[in-house]
Amino acid sequence: MAIVSFIGLGVMGAPMAGHLVKAGHEVYAYNRTSKKAQEWLDRYNKNNAKCYIEDSPAKAVKKAQVVFLCLGNDESVRNILAGNNSQQQGILNAIQKNTIIVDHTTTSANLARESATQTLKHNAFFIDAPVSGGEKGAQEGALSVMCGGDSNAYQNALPIIKCYAKQCSLMGNSGAGQLTKMVNQICIAGVIQSLAEALHFAKLAKLDRKKLIPIIQSGAAQSWQMDNRAETMCNGEFNFGFATEWMLKDLQFCIEEAQQNNAKLLLVQQVVEYYKELQKMGHQRSDSSALIARLEKDTQA
Repeated sequence: MAIVSFIGLGVMGAPMAGHLVKAGHEVYAYNRTSKKAQEWLDRYNKNNAKCYIEDSPAKAVKKAQVVFLCLGNDESVRNILAGNNSQQQGILNAIQKNTIIVDHTTTSANLARESATQTLKHNAFFIDAPVSGGEKGAQEGALSVMCGGDSNAYQNALPIIKCYAKQCSLMGNSGAGQLTKMVNQICIAGVIQSLAEALHFAKLAKLDRKKLIPIIQSGAAQSWQMDNRAETMCNGEFNFGFATEWMLKDLQFCIEEAQQNNAKLLLVQQVVEYYKELQKMGHQRSDSSALIARLEKDTQA
């Protein structure tokens, strides 16, 4: 069993760190909100589990062989690595030699490359490892993890990552994990928008959507989004884990990268505008499937 650190106990991070505890690893955790950290400890500190809460990121990583990050954005990762005015020390100045930092935050590919370079200067390794599968996947230990970085560091971290992953692959050098996540989000954006339009169309066509969904689920139109979000979209339920503001952030990363590699992301650019509309409607924290709310609003107007 390994000594690990987990920084960021949010919707995704808390269950992921919990799987590490259940697997028998010694886990030192930190969360910016102490209440959430205590709730996590209360949930998993059972049956002689080796899990602890520290009051700073630097303290959490001192003993760790592998450090896991699950944060909000590029700035959050930079602050944790290098430190800022609200914390005495960044983790790069606190980790041991040859520590592996696995970043599950969805960030820009440029941030991943920058972080890998900075980490190497401290004789350690950085793996960008964004995940897909949502809150449900994190809770069930069934996430897909896409990685970029040093192959030996990846192989050493892989057995631990498998505690909450059903699929994990090294996609290339630093940044490749984030680029793969961008591909994932491009696919999702198109599927959710088309599903929203299809269900909206069905409503106006006066079809029974409860009968409709099982029929089209059994054919070529089937998708994860349809299986898990079609019914809730029809019911106007958007209280799930992946917020529209997060999806907007991810898609903007895709557009920024496309400007560098000359990819044409016409659909993504359009869906970004739709998510901006949703934010103005007050759906910042609604699930990304709330795209249908924009269409229903137009219908009612």
